[in-house]
Amino acid sequence: MIETIRNAWKIPELRKKIMFTIFVLLIFRLGSAVPVPFIDADMLGDYLNSNSNTILGLMSAMSGTAFTYATVFALGVQPYINSSIIIQLLTVAIPPLERLAKEGGEEGRKKIAAITRYTTVAIALIQGFGYYTLVNSNGMVVTNGTSPIWAAIVIILSFTAGSAFVMWLGEQITEFGIGNGISIILFAGIISRVPHAVTYMYEGIRNWSMDSLAGVTGIFRLHPLGAVGIVIGMLLLVVLIVFISNSERRLPVQYAKRVVGRKMYGGQASHIPMKVNMSGVMPIIFAQSIASLPATIGAFVPSAQVEGSGWNTFLTIFDTNGLIYAVVYFLLIVFFSYFYASMQFNPVEVANNLKKNGGFIPGFRPGKPTADFISKVLSKITMFGALYLAIIALAPIVTSNLIGVYALSIGGTSVIIVVGVALETVKQMEAQMLMRHYKGFLE
Repeated sequence: MIETIRNAWKIPELRKKIMFTIFVLLIFRLGSAVPVPFIDADMLGDYLNSNSNTILGLMSAMSGTAFTYATVFALGVQPYINSSIIIQLLTVAIPPLERLAKEGGEEGRKKIAAITRYTTVAIALIQGFGYYTLVNSNGMVVTNGTSPIWAAIVIILSFTAGSAFVMWLGEQITEFGIGNGISIILFAGIISRVPHAVTYMYEGIRNWSMDSLAGVTGIFRLHPLGAVGIVIGMLLLVVLIVFISNSERRLPVQYAKRVVGRKMYGGQASHIPMKVNMSGVMPIIFAQSIASLPATIGAFVPSAQVEGSGWNTFLTIFDTNGLIYAVVYFLLIVFFSYFYASMQFNPVEVANNLKKNGGFIPGFRPGKPTADFISKVLSKITMFGALYLAIIALAPIVTSNLIGVYALSIGGTSVIIVVGVALETVKQMEAQMLMRHYKGFLE
């Protein structure tokens, strides 16, 4: 990876693209430090840090510190990601949208992109209103004599405008920079939390060495061996993610020979690549959003903080570091893995395309037998991918219970996103260098 970046830097065109991407990310990080008016950021930060195991904690991890301290880019790319997922699902469910996406060509893709943008702004307005409701209900809005209605309008529109601007920055990176812009911005937001995680671990090790803090509640103490174990575990996690991300099942395909005029076509052998984890990180995001709903609702209910109340007992049962939560989380990941795989890969459509082009899988007749075989293979590799995602997602929970650290800043979801974006960006760099030098054709 380092060698690829070094070689790309030597090429003037790629160097300009890399510099442009860095410049846009600098603007993103600057915007992530500009506070929204009328909000007590310190009080909000303390509140969100105490509710880091809810869906609010997931949004904080995706946006860096922007969401935690109510800055202009607090919503980050979350509205755009949600919008993309919704439009993708509607494209399958609504026939006109499906025809527009498949048969509309370049014009159809532009219309789908425009619909996604409008949906992003609508979702940002809704999330901005929800954010305002959260801070207002907890007494974090400081009007300083200003009309409460005006303060609400400024807060909601600031979050909405910030999200729309982040979406525009992502599109600029995609067009003029390196890699997928939205993924790069998401990558930057997650990476920005690394210094905080390192500082947090360092403070825990230092507190461990101080005998005066032994037995003191509320003080985070981490054994040095525990810190070493976390670092080694993260490295092993990265190795596993890289290995699985590049893994695929290749189904052999043979094309029949056919004579057209005086020429013979076909006869070559090929394969159908099926990624082991074709659904990416989406099953974890969906599963975490649903599994953390009890804790999220509890964050908005004042009685949930009262010992012995019904909400408090309910939240204790569904504690995000408990066994019940882990089981529900696991089952949801498996379910969404199969759901998302079925949305992305249609065995019947693949089998029909093979039949139309004179292709077949050796040992299976074209048509339904081929579709059944592909479905069987898809089911097996989806289960393997689901178990892999479940292990990645549950690793922080297991680690937290073993070493007593319940505020790990970077979980399995974040690591998958970071590693996946890094691999994809490097592949794009290599592809652009290959197009420039034609090295692969000459060697």
